Amino acid sequence: MLHPSYSDLMAVVNSEVEPGEQPVVQSRYSIVMATSKRARQIIAGDEPLVKDDGKKPLSIAVEELYSGKVKIVGDDE
Repeated sequence: MLHPSYSDLMAVVNSEVEPGEQPVVQSRYSIVMATSKRARQIIAGDEPLVKDDGKKPLSIAVEELYSGKVKIVGDDE
């Protein structure tokens, strides 16, 4: 089971959105794409932004997103 959950991740990512604005993330697919892209960057040699403690790249990417170290931006930004 994935911890934090998809809904928790979506809440964190969308936390800075003003009321009435379009949320940055509207689906689980967006979360999966963002974390997999970051995991591939870590595999390619990018330095993790959180302590890895021997974790797998995808777990590190999820933790980075949840802690706010990595942001998801829309296509227009």
